[in-house]
Amino acid sequence: MIQPQQETRAANWVESRISKTSDSLDVAFEQGLTGHVVTGRKPGKIVCLEDGTEALEFVSCSYLGLEEHPALVSAAEEALRRFGVHLSTSRNRMRPHYLGELEHLLSQVYGGNKAVAFTSVGTVHLGLLPLLGAGALPSYPIAPGGSTFLVDKTAHSSMQVLRGVLDQIGSARRFDSETPDSLESALREARRDGRTPIVLIDGVGSMGGLIDVNGILAALEPYGGHLYIDDAHGISIAGRHGAGYAFEALGDRLPPNVVIAGSLSKAFGGSGGFALVPSEDDVRVLRKFANPLVFGHSIMLPLLAANVASARLHLDGEVAALQERLWRNAEDFDALTGDRLVNAGLRSPVRGAHFDTEAAAFRAATALKEAGVLILPAFFPTVAKGTGLVRFALSSLHERGHLETAAKILEGVWNG
Repeated sequence: MIQPQQETRAANWVESRISKTSDSLDVAFEQGLTGHVVTGRKPGKIVCLEDGTEALEFVSCSYLGLEEHPALVSAAEEALRRFGVHLSTSRNRMRPHYLGELEHLLSQVYGGNKAVAFTSVGTVHLGLLPLLGAGALPSYPIAPGGSTFLVDKTAHSSMQVLRGVLDQIGSARRFDSETPDSLESALREARRDGRTPIVLIDGVGSMGGLIDVNGILAALEPYGGHLYIDDAHGISIAGRHGAGYAFEALGDRLPPNVVIAGSLSKAFGGSGGFALVPSEDDVRVLRKFANPLVFGHSIMLPLLAANVASARLHLDGEVAALQERLWRNAEDFDALTGDRLVNAGLRSPVRGAHFDTEAAAFRAATALKEAGVLILPAFFPTVAKGTGLVRFALSSLHERGHLETAAKILEGVWNG
């Protein structure tokens, strides 16, 4: 008897990712190279671990050390006393006064453009991108044929994971900003289909690289599209008022076809995210229709108050001084490691020791851990399959001796 032919189902992206991922992350957890349980922290970059030891950390993305600033701590404590831990309601129903203060201060940081606070950068993507693609935001018109989302292959996974959602609004496909003609080809296809291209990129790469935002904007210009920049790792580390990498690269302005998504949880020192748009009309649409704002709660009150305190430090010049210390540390670390690290010489707070094999990356991470230095080990799909990366997140709080310690261990690994 002839059996009916079984229909072959194409693997979805979850299945594909799982099938291609090694067990390296599991091994890193088992060996205590990541997933560190922290029981306390001393001023600066020393953390207390569950086993009673202390360690020097290069893991936190708080690149300016603002979460330890007395102004942020005091603001959070005051909010706790006045409100308790949380005001559990969406912003459209009831909002603490800190929310309006934060958005007003961020508007000053960004030259009068409008900021809308979300609970995270991921919820910015989820709330704003469908509205952008549907042509609902007044400042960003969409062609009658609809929109096409073009997602850079190197863009953060919080955008990659939304491709299925975005495909319900307009077609969604990937391009590779590191491959010549990849973007241009995708833009030509969008124009052929009568669609407005919306290009999604990072600003500062979480594992390495700085995206040429001006180059991509120039490539987009003949096609009448919009540029959406996730500058989570770039906020606060650049610009006189800490507006960040992308805004500074764009000439301290927000071009009319650009949206910036920023983080309040990294160098900013607090928690949450925000969208930067040009007009109050855009703000009204976001407040009315962005799902995370309509149906989700606001930023937890103590952290919302801390965000306000941090925004004031951005405007009064203190953040600019912390930036100088960060970049001095980056220059020193590059010199100590012989400019061999990923991002050496770039205005990025991320440095990485790249290894051709996962085994070599494990040896480096183990040597650092045994010396009391915590880093972030990365494997596929974060980096190329079969390779490994040991990531160092630099901070203005790192001392010269901290950098020398890490560099000495790396030198031993390289020479071993």
